[in-house]
Order: sequence, then structure tokens, then C-alpha cells
Amino acid sequence: MDGVLVIDKPPGPTSHDVVAWARRVLREKRIGHTGTLDPLATGVLPLVIGRATRLASLLSSAEKEYEASVRLGAATDTYDATARLAAGGPPPTDPQIEPGQVEEALAGFRGTFEQMPPPYSAKKVGGIPGYRLARKNAPTTLSPVSVTVQELTLLGIESGLIRLRVVGSPGFYVRSLAHDLGVRLGCGGHLETLRRTRAGRFALDVAVRLEDLERDALLAESRLVPIDAMLPDLPAVQLNERGARKASHGNSLSSEDLAETGPGPDLHRTAGQSGPGPGRVRLMDPDGRLLGIAESGADGLLRPSIVLV
Repeated sequence: MDGVLVIDKPPGPTSHDVVAWARRVLREKRIGHTGTLDPLATGVLPLVIGRATRLASLLSSAEKEYEASVRLGAATDTYDATARLAAGGPPPTDPQIEPGQVEEALAGFRGTFEQMPPPYSAKKVGGIPGYRLARKNAPTTLSPVSVTVQELTLLGIESGLIRLRVVGSPGFYVRSLAHDLGVRLGCGGHLETLRRTRAGRFALDVAVRLEDLERDALLAESRLVPIDAMLPDLPAVQLNERGARKASHGNSLSSEDLAETGPGPDLHRTAGQSGPGPGRVRLMDPDGRLLGIAESGADGLLRPSIVLV
């Protein structure tokens, strides 16, 4: 089994728990995920299976979409609803915040900016995950990370609970957004619920629930996104027999290694008279199967960076 199985993660288990569960149910050791969801969070968790695990880094770099609810009136040490109120913070209140105030505050969180990760996170300090230091009340000095928020929409506000839709880059923490929004509004805040609705091209409409897989493991085969269809946005270059052999050994490819024509519209050549232009492409074998990923340069050569055989 090679491809992506999109899970609709329930609240409670960690992303690693879901991977361990899938390995047991599907009887496949080669399973990973492409973007951690906190235990509190639900929604889209793509699992890469078999040879597809080699493509995990490419899928992890895709933008993510979320629907979140932020509780105003109190900050917590984890920036979400799973922990105690932050030490020295104000007691829980029901702040009288108007939509206009929220919209004004949200404006500062759109675009590219430096975001401080939550103390309880996997970001490392001296090689140690921040959450381990935070649990020991050890001094934790995390470095800010450059993130991009492509979309940030206020869906509603009622009784101190803000509902948001967020589309952010890899490494963006919705928990930090909730905390920082509370700071900017002057009332404190934390993440109450979080649901990932999309990770790259994978959305909830293709996700399967764990309980459904538990009842019928064969469901995984019918819901699996084949490895050949995992990266449709990358240009595809079809190789001839010689090119396929060279690519399988990681050797650079020239225009002489490309097939004259492809078997379908998705298998088009990106090479011009001087060879492929700069960028990343899919390498397809003569039968149209994904062989790997290559970087194309101005020198006209394709250099395999990921080989699936």
C-alpha cells in the first residue's frame, strides 16, 4: 500500500498515537504523518504510507487551513484549554469586546511576521523540546519564527468566544495567535477548539474517521490517494527506459533521457530548447508511474532528489 490516507483526527490522541494506531490496523510499519495536530485539535491529518513516506517533507511544506475558537478573558500556560490559567494572569472574565475591536486586532496578524512559538511546543532549546522544559518550570527562551498568514477571517463573536478561519504557512501556531490576540485586546485569551479543515490539497471531504477504519480496514484501500496522484501541482516529466534506469540510481538526466510524448495530459515535458527550466518536477517512468522528484536547473539537467524505487 503506497499513498496518502487522510484521517479525520478526533480530539484526544496525539498525531503519533494516530500513526501507531494505523500501523497496527493496517499492518504496515512504514507510516508517518505530514503535520502535527495537538491532542485538543481535530480534523485533517494526512498519513503517508509505504513508499509515500519519502514524500512526507514535500507534503509537510503545504499551507494549512483551520477553524478555531478563541476564548477571551483568560490566558493559559499552554495557550489552549488543556491547562491551568497562566500564573499571575487575570481571573476568567467575559470581556465586552466588539467585533470592530477584534477586526482591528486581527489586521496585525495577516501577512508575514515573526511569531513566538508557545512554551509548550516541540520547538527545541539547546536540543531539548520546549514542552519538556516548560513541564519542569525551567527557563525557556524560544526564538521567533517567520510565518505567513494568507487568510484570517472573523466568523463570529459571542459571549467572549471568537470564531476564526485561518490559512497559514508551515510552522504557524494557532495557539500563539489565540494568546497574542488576547494580549493585543488587553483581556487575555486562549485557544478553546481547533479543527484543521485542509492540509495542502487534502480536505475533510476525503478524510476517513478512525472508528470507520476500525470496523473495516479495507476502507483504507478505497480511500487511499495513490502515490502517482499525490503531487498534481508539480510539472510531470516522462522518462524513456534509459532515463528511468538512470533516475532509479539517482543519476542526473538530460533531454536525451526524456520520452518524446507522454501518455496523458498530466505528463508533459517542461524542457525548452535549452532543457528544463529551474524548479521541481515529478519524474514518471515510461508507464506513467511516479518514479521520484527532481530539481531542474538552468543547465538543462534534472537532478533526482527523491527516488521511490
